[in-house]
Amino acid sequence: MEFSSKLLEKAVNEMAQLPGIGKRTALRLVLHLLKQPEEQTQFLSQALLSMREDIKFCEKCHNISDVEVCEICSNPSRNHRIICVVEDVRDVMAIENTSQFKGVYHVLGGKISPIDGVGPSHLNISSLVTKVQSESIEEVIFALSSTMEGDTTNFYIFKQIKEYEVKTSTIARGIAVGDELEFADEVTLGRSIVHRVPFENSFHK
Repeated sequence: MEFSSKLLEKAVNEMAQLPGIGKRTALRLVLHLLKQPEEQTQFLSQALLSMREDIKFCEKCHNISDVEVCEICSNPSRNHRIICVVEDVRDVMAIENTSQFKGVYHVLGGKISPIDGVGPSHLNISSLVTKVQSESIEEVIFALSSTMEGDTTNFYIFKQIKEYEVKTSTIARGIAVGDELEFADEVTLGRSIVHRVPFENSFHK
């Protein structure tokens, strides 16, 4: 792709680094911004800079937040004895959209994947185990995607907490094997949470 401007080329190359954005789409987006009033680009730039510099991770659940403790963890109406374990913030948003879950979350920040060099120490697993050890947790719900990496992560965590008196469950398989939570429709995902099953049943079949 030939560019008549090095500035344009640089902007397109940076935009194209975003997931799902190829060079042609990046060019279309950059040219769109170029046609807009200058302040619109400034607003976008400032919003991105503020997000990068000021965003925090909740000290309780590791969810993305504007403050030290996120709105979900600080909400007294939530059931803090039920923890839903998810991969990342997109899964929190997907489950919240169902309005079917009233507990709290624990964001792992990924899944165990030896082929990608991601081990248990790279994830927020130890803090989850500490919660189960030190707090009156009644149930831990595994809500990771039903992939090999998700199942491996679920089983690893299960082994870490099975000695404690805590119920473990997993979302019902209304979510197809290999599917990511963020792409499930709200009704299916909501039913999968409501009709969750004991975790032991998910691997004894």
